[in-house]
Amino acid sequence: QVQIVESGGGLAQPGGSLRLSCIASGGFAVYDMAWYRQRPGKQRELVARIGTEETTNYADSVKGRFTISRVNAKRQVYLQMNSLNPEDTAVYFCNRASESRWLNWGQGTQVIVSP
Repeated sequence: QVQIVESGGGLAQPGGSLRLSCIASGGFAVYDMAWYRQRPGKQRELVARIGTEETTNYADSVKGRFTISRVNAKRQVYLQMNSLNPEDTAVYFCNRASESRWLNWGQGTQVIVSP
């Protein structure tokens, strides 16, 4: 069964940093991958996307602060989050970038940004 496991979340102070990791079983290198988040009371939104050739795209709200990367040999995707603010508080998920190719969602990893 194809699975996704996210990790690396936690509590951070405003201005702080966290690095999220995701490992996905099954086909990996041939798919664009993405990080998503679901903030309290909001729908899940795409935060960052990385293509098979490592081109990247970011939501305006995180541009310049977050960096997505991947290591195909490890089937892992990372999200380096800097200059965190309380609006970044959310459960973060990773998955394939194309909705038609989504794997079963993992549990996500909780990020809380608070003084």
